[in-house]
Amino acid sequence: MQNLHELPFLRDSLSYHYVEYAIVEKAKNGVIALNEAGKTAIPTADLSLLMLGPGTSISSAAITTLARTGCLVAWVGQDGTRYYASGMGETRQARRELHQAKLVSYPHLRQRVVLRMYHYRFADRLSQSLTLPQIRGKEGARMRQAYADASRKYGVPWNGRRYDRSKWGNSDPINRALSSANSLLNDLCQTAIISGGYSPALGFIHTGKKRSFVFDIADLYKVDLTIPIAFEIIAESDQKITQRVRALCRERFREYGLLNKILPDIDKLLDIPLADMPTVVPGDIDSDGALPTKLWEKLQ
Repeated sequence: MQNLHELPFLRDSLSYHYVEYAIVEKAKNGVIALNEAGKTAIPTADLSLLMLGPGTSISSAAITTLARTGCLVAWVGQDGTRYYASGMGETRQARRELHQAKLVSYPHLRQRVVLRMYHYRFADRLSQSLTLPQIRGKEGARMRQAYADASRKYGVPWNGRRYDRSKWGNSDPINRALSSANSLLNDLCQTAIISGGYSPALGFIHTGKKRSFVFDIADLYKVDLTIPIAFEIIAESDQKITQRVRALCRERFREYGLLNKILPDIDKLLDIPLADMPTVVPGDIDSDGALPTKLWEKLQ
């Protein structure tokens, strides 16, 4: 049996690779993408996320190789601006997901996490006397200020966050750039969430969607990452927005050390006990995915 602990940690991985109009197949030493331009090797063991765009076909053998090396596969829209589906992450353990489920199921525990998430976003410590609606009001003001500051810094006019998902081309350039950057951030956060053994669906601030927790975590980084990226792109040009956003996101995510931050930040926000951190134990679930586990019994 393969021991998933032998795989690279998420923090040691590359961020993502986007493929469109290509055939992805297993090769002798890994996975390759074939298209009109030729053959491109995909570094599966060092990659966190492989994004499959329109016109892409992938073989069962390639999917198996990617799963074994802990590379998440996501099926996305043009230039990664839409998310449709994804595969499994690295761990087969459920400890973090069970802890997350407990926190989201009890209102008093859930509110503690919500408050930690909001506190994370502010440089100054918020007063403990503030109510949740008051904190959300402050967060709204902080976001409006972030957009205004970026508008002044980059000289890009800003008339508010407005876009129609059904009429993508009708949005102004800055809103298209923001949507593209946020989509990439969401996908990378989902990669970390699944890789760490959390559930993308069990959100604390957002709720009701299969990616609610993804939106919770991505919101932590927008002011530092996607807002300045989008405004910088549009300040340079309004041509080929999504392609240029994708390239700059890759660069800035790496400079920011995003893959180093996401899982430790989640562990801290959810107050994961150190005892629940993954350890290398021979014969555990990650070394044998078919290993039987204990059965739940009702307390007497």
